[in-house]
Amino acid sequence: MSAPANADAPTLRADLATLVKARLNTFVLITAFFGFFVAVRSAGGWEGRHWLLLVHTLVGTAAAAFGASVFNQLMEIREDARMGRTSDRPLPARRVLPLPAFLLGVGLAAFGLIHLAAMVDKVAALLAAITIATYVFLYTPLKRRSAANTLVGAIPGALPPLIGWVAGGGAWQDPRGWYLFALLFLWQLPHFVSINWLCREQYEEAGFVMWSDGDVSGKRSARLAAGFSVGLAALGAAAPLAGFTGWIFGAVAGVAGLGLAAMAMRFAASGERPAFRRFFLMTLLYLPVVLTALAVDWK
Repeated sequence: MSAPANADAPTLRADLATLVKARLNTFVLITAFFGFFVAVRSAGGWEGRHWLLLVHTLVGTAAAAFGASVFNQLMEIREDARMGRTSDRPLPARRVLPLPAFLLGVGLAAFGLIHLAAMVDKVAALLAAITIATYVFLYTPLKRRSAANTLVGAIPGALPPLIGWVAGGGAWQDPRGWYLFALLFLWQLPHFVSINWLCREQYEEAGFVMWSDGDVSGKRSARLAAGFSVGLAALGAAAPLAGFTGWIFGAVAGVAGLGLAAMAMRFAASGERPAFRRFFLMTLLYLPVVLTALAVDWK
């Protein structure tokens, strides 16, 4: 006889959304759309055929990202069970068994790659395959061994706009596409440094190796966040110098990056947790502001 249902227990729909990290992967779709948009704009403008191509791009990219997320959670069941913020995920909570989850991950990843190759572009499909491989086979196991996992993990996080760029007609070797990759790569570093420190105790308890390990005062994490933020400001200035954008974007990205750096240093001076939480929230605001400026000022 089964136990009485708990009215507060997550539904199957909620568990599936957690397995595929639906909220996190919204970011993947937004950045893939952005890469597609600027590629089409670079090629001369939007046409009717681009709408269907965009839908196929987002469907394939989403499926591939969802599959990678399932594999990631399958590999971290034990670690997720140790952390309060992840212990109620469907796999560590045993609401979903590993085999069905594995089959779901395989199905989603295979569908995404095949769909991109057949309906969009083979290079876009290859980039999606690299994204999955890097996320699952490099980043995920490296989290238990080296703090460099944050750098490695930023690679799959930065590939979606490049996938969108190629899907929209841009050449994979075009430096403008790789500029989008660099912007997303560098943005993730201060963003995840703040997450790592804010969740430091849980990461340490789970056995993950992070830059924040042992950084009780937060000064090391603050210096890292400030340095990466200055790098973002410099990358913003590089775009107009390279002829990718006008100086409106350069100014917006430069001020935003330096503003983040100033917030990080204020946290280093105070050591107060709310200060770094505000920095984390500002990294979330940074991306839509800077990407909007880039879309408007893109040449």
